Amino acid sequence: MSIVLWLFVTVAAYELGRWLRRRTHSPLAQPVAVAIVIVGALLALSGTTYDDYADATTLISFLLGPATVALAIPLYHQAARLKGMVVPVLVALTAGAVVSMVSGILLVRWLGGSDVLERTIATKAVTAPVTIALTERLGGYPELSAAFAIVVGIVGAMVAPRLLNLLGIRDPRARGIAVGAVSHGIGTARMLEESRVEGAFSGLAMGLTAVVTCLLVPLVAYLLL
Repeated sequence: MSIVLWLFVTVAAYELGRWLRRRTHSPLAQPVAVAIVIVGALLALSGTTYDDYADATTLISFLLGPATVALAIPLYHQAARLKGMVVPVLVALTAGAVVSMVSGILLVRWLGGSDVLERTIATKAVTAPVTIALTERLGGYPELSAAFAIVVGIVGAMVAPRLLNLLGIRDPRARGIAVGAVSHGIGTARMLEESRVEGAFSGLAMGLTAVVTCLLVPLVAYLLL
């Protein structure tokens, strides 16, 4: 299949996922998950290797960078809502990053996983490019860490909005921060569909969680790995 065709297939699969969610309103109709299933099946059926697919969709990978930076635009428009929240947000995200790393490491250890797997899952709550870089330094499997990050993002985007509703959390700022802290870009895209405020604070949480995690990883690794 040609480069243009794989680009079309990827975008079309994602748009199909969006269409399914609008029609069904089901949390299981998560666009990224739908696209992964469709593209994965077509790769298997056509015998195309992942390396060839990655080369064909380099444009999409490149655009992920500007798209991530663009998440700062909604936050800029909601900057006034940050008043009085800077310290609580930093404390909450720091605590969340620590819990995420420690719980992942201890869960793998409890289940009898290897030391390398502990290092791989430690940074699962940050966006894929960041977790790949951190896992390489920790001595884990970067590719597997990216897969963990994507799965966490998809699951969070599927269940987080309804879970927050069940817990009675209505403040859009708190909802956005909660999702962005664990589901990074995929969760942020979902929260932008909920409201501009939720999307803006989810993007903020995603970025700050990545920074906080980078700062805390050496300490957590020293104490637990």
